[in-house]
Amino acid sequence: MELRWLDDFIALAQTRHFSRAAEERNVTQPTLSRRIKLLEEEMGVTLIDRNTLPLTLTPAGEIFLLGARQMSSIAQDTKARCREIREAQESRLRFATTQTLYLLFYRNWLMPASERHGVDIDLDLTSTAWGASDFVNALQQGKCDLVLCYWHPLIDVIEDLESDEFEHIVVCDEELIPISATNEAGEAIFQLPGSKRDPLPYINYHPSSFLRPLIEHKLQNTPDTPHLTTINENMASVSVKAMIKEGFGVGWVPKRLAEESLNYRRLAAAGDEHWNIPLQVRLYRLRSNHHASLEPFWRKLAAEQAPQTD
Repeated sequence: MELRWLDDFIALAQTRHFSRAAEERNVTQPTLSRRIKLLEEEMGVTLIDRNTLPLTLTPAGEIFLLGARQMSSIAQDTKARCREIREAQESRLRFATTQTLYLLFYRNWLMPASERHGVDIDLDLTSTAWGASDFVNALQQGKCDLVLCYWHPLIDVIEDLESDEFEHIVVCDEELIPISATNEAGEAIFQLPGSKRDPLPYINYHPSSFLRPLIEHKLQNTPDTPHLTTINENMASVSVKAMIKEGFGVGWVPKRLAEESLNYRRLAAAGDEHWNIPLQVRLYRLRSNHHASLEPFWRKLAAEQAPQTD
């Protein structure tokens, strides 16, 4: 039984005339007659007395009409609720970023902005395991609407995001700093540059991460040759920080991520400021993404992040 047959029957019961019911249902009279016949075959009873003018319902037809109205009403209500859910889902923006940036910027920046501007955000938490190139692909393929990531000219994959295909908002400036666990006096256990005879244990980033290329460039171009032995590689800065905090070695993490531990002297700088690496946090979008909620939200964020002039 098809739901439209119920509405056909209800229309026929109201008009008591096949041609007027067919017109109301926007179908031909033969089509309506065939559907009513199929409905009667499905129910196993005659629902319409065709020997009367105007048409009348059989006793079974009167009973069926009550049920048909209930089923049609339930179906229409359910369809409307499903449509509301679909429209709500379609209005939500999909957001992806790294584990570190989720922890640093979602609750402190993106969530307040979404509430302020009345935009719902869906989080793709699987992105915490993505490599840098996965974020570019996700934007291009429409798997997400917004990507928050670190930017530096030496991050190779970011070159793709710098094309005219994308646009960005600079969220803030950041820097990577070398850190170490501390001794009882609150001093760094490991101090750059180390020595050839006694290289420092090094907590590195995975080759597919955003940050590894610029750290490698820094190490290769600093006047003080660092002496490091890689003992571990991680995708996320939070994992690098955790290993360093436990005293396993030295490594670079975003300053915002380490600030609280530095203030409480659970971590200490493993070198002076010339070892620091400047970078930015940027929000990216695909220009050709025409999501209804994206454009107004993007304009508002861009206005909020624009430099203030006196």
